[in-house]
Amino acid sequence: MTLPNTPAIQTWHAHVYFDATSRDAAWQFREEIAKHFGDALQLGRFHEKPVGPHPKWSYQLAFERAQFADIVEWLTLNHGSLDVFLHPNTGDPLRDHRDAAVWIGHSHKLVLDSFMA
Repeated sequence: MTLPNTPAIQTWHAHVYFDATSRDAAWQFREEIAKHFGDALQLGRFHEKPVGPHPKWSYQLAFERAQFADIVEWLTLNHGSLDVFLHPNTGDPLRDHRDAAVWIGHSHKLVLDSFMA
């Protein structure tokens, strides 16, 4: 059941967080993701600097609602020491990142200023 004025989820993004110390593990995990899921998701750029609201280095996984269970279950069991930030895409980016997000591993404080303008 959707509450009044609650937009529907169109797609999902997962962001795998890393830093200089965990860079190689993050790259290896990215390769495992690509091998395991193939065309079921889109892999974003490998950012070796904070980008957008993300306070750490990251790369994005974009996927459809139908893939949610398979991808999130796999990430939950295989993320190792990497943290994963997961959010829906509803057309309301501030709400999606601030109020509707899920963390696998440790959570981090996002930089939400760009959504507040």
